[in-house]
Amino acid sequence: MMDQATRTRKIRIGGVEVGGGAPVVVQSMCATRTVDIDKTIAQTHQLARAGAGIVRIALDNAKEVPALKEIRAQTPGVTLSVDLQENYRIAGKVAPYVDKIRYNPGHLHHIEKSKTIPQKVKWLVDIARDHDLAIRIGVNCGSVAPAFLEKYPGDQLTAIVESAAYHCALMEEYGFDRFVVSLKDSDPAKVLEANRRMTERRPDVPLHLGVTEAGLPPDGIIKTRLAFEKLLAQHIGDTIRVSLTLPNERKHEEVVVGHQIIADVKAGRFISVPDFGTGMNIISCPSCSRVENEKFVELTQQVKELTTYASQYRITIAVMGCRVNGPGETDDADLGLWCGPTTVNLKKKDRKVGNFTYEDVLPRLRSEVDRLIAERSPAMN
Repeated sequence: MMDQATRTRKIRIGGVEVGGGAPVVVQSMCATRTVDIDKTIAQTHQLARAGAGIVRIALDNAKEVPALKEIRAQTPGVTLSVDLQENYRIAGKVAPYVDKIRYNPGHLHHIEKSKTIPQKVKWLVDIARDHDLAIRIGVNCGSVAPAFLEKYPGDQLTAIVESAAYHCALMEEYGFDRFVVSLKDSDPAKVLEANRRMTERRPDVPLHLGVTEAGLPPDGIIKTRLAFEKLLAQHIGDTIRVSLTLPNERKHEEVVVGHQIIADVKAGRFISVPDFGTGMNIISCPSCSRVENEKFVELTQQVKELTTYASQYRITIAVMGCRVNGPGETDDADLGLWCGPTTVNLKKKDRKVGNFTYEDVLPRLRSEVDRLIAERSPAMN
């Protein structure tokens, strides 16, 4: 493992140490439905065997807590993190069965609107302290807290950093320091800049690195490396997750790639892809337990194959697998598809084009790509 600078404080997450010169920890997230207990247990072990120091599981509501309890009972040697999704109120119910909770500052305003953000964060801190848990403050490009978007109009990057810094201050106001921060975007350049700014702002806070919705291999690996290599080489980043669109049986490849990146940086091996990102850009989220139809992964592969003819055109297509990230994180793409249980919502920027079956959406996508090419030619060539 590469040695990290000791400027970040060291925190404990279950049996794992993060920051303060500890080796970079690779983590991943289960793609199985949490209520599918046997499959989730199997995948938790699959990821741990591949070298995941932390395995994350997502819960949407309290009805899934009994499943988490059984998963915890059958994975005693694995450090578990739980993603609170858009329902921070379940933190108290899941706390006995995990080692870390992850919340998104951009999702706190949705629920219990009569309570302030500081009140909600204090409640989370009290739960973490009472149950010996760590916390991740996870700020995502597609779900930045509205208050910060309003405060920094047209400057999403600053909004992301300021949101993260504000929540760090809240943690410390309540006397809690066992937290890490992530600042994620699907654009490697933005991930680089956000984490560099955060490091300058708060060099003591451990950082979790991720390029969200990196997409299918090999492009998703390249996007991730473009950000991670530069940051890790500057000793920025204490734990990482490679977010790839993969079928369940290949989910452990995220972990393998993460360890490979760390080893390559330590050995001074870096990639050079001068023309990468100048043509078709397909963004797709990692398959996870939020995916409502496993056809999502196959659809992403079909979108890539379908658009091969337009590879030289600068068009961004986002394919999202769930309702949590789907609506918001397709808004900036030229064309966006977010997938439900039986249908796919097709968007053009933030405007909905229509709702289609998984089979019918591809021909319509092709016509929309053709329309974009016609509208922008010859400028796009």
